[in-house]
Amino acid sequence: MLEILYRDEHIIAINKPSGLLVHKSFYAGEADTYAIQELKKQIGQKVFPVHRLDRKTSGVLLFTLDKDTLRIMSEQFASREVEKKYLAILRGWTKEEETIDYDLINENEVKQNAVTYYRRLQTSEIDLPFLKHQTSRYSLVEAIPETGRFHQLRKHFKHILHPILGCRKHGCNKQNKLWLQTFEISKMTLHAHQLIFNHPTSNERITVNATIDDEFGRVGKILNFDLSAYS
Repeated sequence: MLEILYRDEHIIAINKPSGLLVHKSFYAGEADTYAIQELKKQIGQKVFPVHRLDRKTSGVLLFTLDKDTLRIMSEQFASREVEKKYLAILRGWTKEEETIDYDLINENEVKQNAVTYYRRLQTSEIDLPFLKHQTSRYSLVEAIPETGRFHQLRKHFKHILHPILGCRKHGCNKQNKLWLQTFEISKMTLHAHQLIFNHPTSNERITVNATIDDEFGRVGKILNFDLSAYS
């Protein structure tokens, strides 16, 4: 059963598990189940995804229950009225805060402006030798993408040399292998923990929060991060 975070007669939000595809996609490949199908079966009515999360990204995922509401919410996303906040665990110690303004190439080889703001929440250093270092350092950050490009956060954090732990395509595979061998953990530590938007009919500002899953919490425990505010 999918965890429903918010529901009324117009919209519904779930806490998407890591590993679940939102819908069929040429770029993501095939799967046995999709969020859109599972939610439709669970609530007994058709749903329309307003945005998407990567397969390995967990967290708040918003759907509408009719096409008119879909149009209204899609316009909010397009005009950047929606605020999306993510938690991520990165390799290394980042700056305290930074705005990454770095163009990205999309699936059709078109260059697009992409902007991400992040702030560092906590840091960790553990006795885990890596390459020439006797320890390994990590940062817990909150990231707010101002644009919504494909794999934006994953690509932006790779660009500043602080890749997301567990990300294969845009991460550090040597670090990922180390975590798999040492802790038997392969999760990508990227979680959409909060979505803020205007309600499509009342215009009330709505905030939806999604707690982290057990695997994200396990990584945080190894790193001695305090994740109580997100659990």
